[in-house]
Amino acid sequence: MSSEWQKRDEESASQIVNVLIIGFWGGIFWSFIGIVACFFNFMKFSPKFILTSWSGAHWIEGWLGTVITLLIYSILSMAAALLYYALLKKFQNMMAGIFYGALLWILLFFILKPVFSGIPSMEQLKGNTGITSFCIFILYGVFIGSSISYEYQEKQKKNIPDMKTT
Repeated sequence: MSSEWQKRDEESASQIVNVLIIGFWGGIFWSFIGIVACFFNFMKFSPKFILTSWSGAHWIEGWLGTVITLLIYSILSMAAALLYYALLKKFQNMMAGIFYGALLWILLFFILKPVFSGIPSMEQLKGNTGITSFCIFILYGVFIGSSISYEYQEKQKKNIPDMKTT
């Protein structure tokens, strides 16, 4: 009996590690997409707002600022992925990921806005900036949601014995 519990614990730990990996790479990839969107003037603010809100240091605009920004987002994304796993992992459609991404965007632009001075207000969000940032968050949510839900469903398929009679 104890080996069965140990096996379940190992599978659960393995699933959490997969969620953390998905979150890590999702954070790096989608924050990099945000930096590229800012570079090509699709957005009027950079994802580096997470650093520039508290410091005006010159190095933030260079490559070091970019690397540290990507690492910060990857860590925050691991937390967001764990939250998705805890709340929404059983949903098999993209709508849960779309909803999650939109919820994160709303959280950032409406609730956390006072914490980050580098984020423009809703009056300052014009056309491209608002649409691009919203779409990046939606795509991030779909990436996290689809990846985590797929992993969860695959684990469930492996753990449920086949119901066919032989």
